[in-house]
Amino acid sequence: MERKASAVWTGGLKDGKGSISAPGGALKDTQYSFTSRFENGPGTNPEELIAAAHAACFSMALSAQLGGANLTPESISTNVTLTMEKQEAGWTITSSHIDVTGKVPGADAATFQKYAEAAEKGCPVSKVLNAKISMSAKLG
Repeated sequence: MERKASAVWTGGLKDGKGSISAPGGALKDTQYSFTSRFENGPGTNPEELIAAAHAACFSMALSAQLGGANLTPESISTNVTLTMEKQEAGWTITSSHIDVTGKVPGADAATFQKYAEAAEKGCPVSKVLNAKISMSAKLG
């Protein structure tokens, strides 16, 4: 299985601009820039996209873990906070924190926590991140 995306950048680092596209259609000439990445300018940025990918991947991984235990979630709501810090070697993604709340009939808090931890370890995006990953899991 392969997934693809593309980016085009024009101009210098601070005055340039870029666009990101992916064949699935969610990203089509989506704008990004220095200000959307390092300030609060309009547009997206690579780290925001990684956080979104981590949240989506983890949610599906948790659904799979629960399904393996014959538990079907009504909902899994996942928010990811990605932290990027300037270090000696330059800007580095240092952590990704998962906040997940699930509505899972038949599951207690300990069961939900167990499967959330397994999902975090099994999530392909978690595996690719070379950062500290933490999580808070609760039933809603």
